[in-house]
Amino acid sequence: MPISKLTDAQRDAATPELPDWTLRDDSLAITRRFTFTDFSEAFAFMTRVALLAEKADHHPEWSNVWNRVDITLTTHDAGGLSERDVKMARAIDTIS
Repeated sequence: MPISKLTDAQRDAATPELPDWTLRDDSLAITRRFTFTDFSEAFAFMTRVALLAEKADHHPEWSNVWNRVDITLTTHDAGGLSERDVKMARAIDTIS
């Protein structure tokens, strides 16, 4: 079943539910920066997110520099933000 990009109305309804996430300027993705005490905490967080992502078969774009993890969620197959991204952001929020 193809994954659909959220309509503008769906996106506008979903983003307030994710107050720590920022809609990217092109409205095709959401981003969030996580900051931890040190590299070990950041890496442990990434490991937990990786397990969620693998289970959902939906993998984030991310980067890690020492105690910081930057995550971008978008659905390439849909050409932008989808319900899968919103669900993944909610799941990530429960472990942050």
